[in-house]
Amino acid sequence: QVRLVESGGGLVQAGDSLRLSCTASGGTSRDYTMAWFRQAPGKEREFVAAISSSVSSPYYDMSVKGRFSISRDNAKSTVSLQMNSLRPEDTAVYYCAARSMTTVPTATSLYDYWGQGTQVTVSS
Repeated sequence: QVRLVESGGGLVQAGDSLRLSCTASGGTSRDYTMAWFRQAPGKEREFVAAISSSVSSPYYDMSVKGRFSISRDNAKSTVSLQMNSLRPEDTAVYYCAARSMTTVPTATSLYDYWGQGTQVTVSS
């Protein structure tokens, strides 16, 4: 059983940057594909970014490509999401997720483990 704990959320202004971190424990997280999702009020949870265990090319949703960057440190069992040029529409609860396969899907149903989420609020 893998446990994921997110940190780094907060309230920022449009144009600011924020870095989210997710620490994994309880499993061999280095073999897992790690991802970030987000859920805004009244909306479904949506894919943001993911990185495979082989640290091949990260994958991003088009809405964040060029502004967000995902990275992982297998030695520390962490995955991070650097968010630059934040917009009010990026406001959401951000969730870390993991799956025990090397492919990188965008569907929430294909991830096995989830963190509790961290709130990101971007004011205009």
